[in-house]
Amino acid sequence: MLDFLPAPLRGVIASLLLALNTILLCSFLFCVALVKALPFAFTQRIAGWLMSHTHEAWISNNKGWMNLVRRTRWHLSGLQGLDYQHSYLITSNHQSWVDILVLQYVLNRRIQPLKFFLKQELIWVPVIGLAWWALGFPFMKRYSKAYLAKHPEKKGKDLETTRKTCAKFRNNPVGIFNFVEGTRFTEGKHAQQQSPFKYLLKPKAGGIAFVLDAMGEQLESIVNVTIHYPGGRPGFWDLLCGNVRDVVVHFEELKIPQQFIGKNYDQDGEYRLQFQGWINQLWLDKDALLEQMHREYPTQ
Repeated sequence: MLDFLPAPLRGVIASLLLALNTILLCSFLFCVALVKALPFAFTQRIAGWLMSHTHEAWISNNKGWMNLVRRTRWHLSGLQGLDYQHSYLITSNHQSWVDILVLQYVLNRRIQPLKFFLKQELIWVPVIGLAWWALGFPFMKRYSKAYLAKHPEKKGKDLETTRKTCAKFRNNPVGIFNFVEGTRFTEGKHAQQQSPFKYLLKPKAGGIAFVLDAMGEQLESIVNVTIHYPGGRPGFWDLLCGNVRDVVVHFEELKIPQQFIGKNYDQDGEYRLQFQGWINQLWLDKDALLEQMHREYPTQ
């Protein structure tokens, strides 16, 4: 424990450990990616196993420096029943970039490492794009409404491309993650949206609907996560400095309604309204839960 050190010094040490962890494991990952490129089923299986465990090792090492700079008190509930051998769609309220590290910290080796749907263009980001590809993050190609109006022949092609990308998960468990709000909560965004929720932005149902359309039959369930920081919303530098004292996280596993699988959110208006209503109810329940969390774990 380094809590006797000044917070900025802890932040510098944690930053160096994070950078070292990333450089070392990405270097190993890129070597394994060369093996993955070989056209042999056996070597590809071995490479996939190594990559998944490298991903988990990166998260475990991050947990190490997080524990080193601060012994955070974790208040967790609802984790029972999650299985490493199943596929899940995970979603959460979004307050800070710290949310991702929190989810990785808690869920590491409980379920498969979290993967995010990424825009196809991001594969060209130097170093990180290659790491995402090597780790099997699904890349999607989405067309804007304006583009589809000019090129109607492309309608449905984005989903078709994503389905092909997700086909590799058919026989392998996976954890797919999506922030339904689409962006981090701030008071300014909350006011601009005129959000009907006290602690949440308006949910964007299209993202989850897109995942269910692409791979709903492969998913065991939806894991609905609610995160609360009694010390206030932390920034990433706060986490590095060890200033996050308490984290409250509740997990709720939800069966995916069968009527929402295999439907096209963009083209089926009736389904779109039903799905939006379902997501809005989830958000109403989440807002009520956050109200309860604020009472039980008030701002420090």
